[in-house]
Amino acid sequence: MSVHGRTVAVLGGDRRMLEAVRFFLEAGARVRVAGQVQAEQQAGLTYAATAAEALTGAEAAILPVQGVSPEGKVFTLPGAPECYIDDSVVRRMRRGAPVFVGIGNPYLRETCAEAGVPLLEYREADEFAIWNAIPSAEGAVQMAMEATPFTIFGSRTLVLGFGRTGKAIALLLRGLFSDVTVAARKDLDFARIWAAGYKCKPWPQLNEAVREADIIFNTVPAMVLPHEVLAEAPAHCAIIDVASPPGGTDFAAAQQLGLTAKLAPGLPGIVAPVTAGKIIADLILRHLENLAGREGER
Repeated sequence: MSVHGRTVAVLGGDRRMLEAVRFFLEAGARVRVAGQVQAEQQAGLTYAATAAEALTGAEAAILPVQGVSPEGKVFTLPGAPECYIDDSVVRRMRRGAPVFVGIGNPYLRETCAEAGVPLLEYREADEFAIWNAIPSAEGAVQMAMEATPFTIFGSRTLVLGFGRTGKAIALLLRGLFSDVTVAARKDLDFARIWAAGYKCKPWPQLNEAVREADIIFNTVPAMVLPHEVLAEAPAHCAIIDVASPPGGTDFAAAQQLGLTAKLAPGLPGIVAPVTAGKIIADLILRHLENLAGREGER
């Protein structure tokens, strides 16, 4: 469906969701917001006191990338009104209206199933994740620049993992004339790393790669940098972990060893909220238009 003239509910979120609201308004939607700090009033925008008020009659609902807690509390910025959902609240939407969220959990999936509405989790969809990797990578490199007393230029950088974000980070680092090594597990990744022009370290050689690194960027959502691996790192080495919380670094061990290690969740919403918000809005608008097209073919 085109959102022009239709009611869309946006619940909670960080700065990128605030920007997404602006793009929905520009597309002609009537937007109801809950769980956000009230800002300047805009035509077509309504601030609701509760999620129930925002969702009543809504034809689509957009939840934050971070989703909701196991108790149904929607992620909000500090200082924003609290916002909760359950199946009785979701049932207030138009019949069959979709609910969009970056990361779902059992509570949200069960809530939407009981309310009879489709839940669409977009964070791992390629059309979102590939675009979203760019602001994530830029934010990670920015954090590395702030955390080190030396330049990226000429530094030895190690990227753990060669997925969407790992590829974007390696590309930026090469553009800054860093000496880039990528550690991976799969033969196919070895070929892709070599073809892209980076040095490659098979996972069994991770200790050696860490020993030679000035900066480490982790993208793997598992414990890949425990104490025994971190102990191999040079004293000046900085670790930027962009994997989903709790990350893949033993941060207590890093502190004990005197290493700078930072967990960097939600970077797109911090360093590039306008771009990140547009990525979310474009994805949802395209999906709604495709959904309308499929319904029109029936």
